[in-house]
Amino acid sequence: MASPSKVPDNGVLVVGLGRFGTALATTLVDLGHEVLGVDADAENVQRNADLLTHVVEADATDEDVMRQLGAGEFGRAVVGIGTDLEASILTTSVLAGLEVPDIWAKAITVPHGRILERVGAHHVVFPEHDMGRRVAHLVTGRMLEFVALDQGFALVKLKPPKQVVGRSLGDTQVRSRYGVTVVCIKPRGGSFTYATQETVPGPDDVLVVAGETDRVEGFAKLD
Repeated sequence: MASPSKVPDNGVLVVGLGRFGTALATTLVDLGHEVLGVDADAENVQRNADLLTHVVEADATDEDVMRQLGAGEFGRAVVGIGTDLEASILTTSVLAGLEVPDIWAKAITVPHGRILERVGAHHVVFPEHDMGRRVAHLVTGRMLEFVALDQGFALVKLKPPKQVVGRSLGDTQVRSRYGVTVVCIKPRGGSFTYATQETVPGPDDVLVVAGETDRVEGFAKLD
């Protein structure tokens, strides 16, 4: 990965190896990707030396340095720099200038995210904000997982409300009555299977439900 010609198809460039960048980069490695991690902090580089495919101590805001590292040959790059907004924006701009086709960037605030988009980020993520929303949903009801798939649409894992326990989904008319779709079900001690109109949830089962966010929230609050 030291030269552009050796960048693998599944290679990902991760700039910024703080908590977010490190968690993301090590997960990518676990998923089978080769990762080049870049950070200006020697301590962060040393901490990740044995965890990632390659780690380099470098100034990612310097276009010449990034070009030498072959940054422009990566199909995907993630800018995980958080509190240093200037470095975050400049690094994103450098990657855009090198024509990296798929740039993900972490933002701290909405204005920060807008600037990242303007300088070339294709995707902007708000990890603290998104995690805060997810946890808020989990602590206020029977939800076990909450995933916002899009603005106003979510996928939720939850325990079934008593209104649907012991009766088939067709009989309880979940979709027409509550405006949600039960995608799959996991019986206690079993594995997930696709739900049908004949599926009968038990009190200890786990459901995966999809629908408009307010609808799935309302379904989770039944009882």
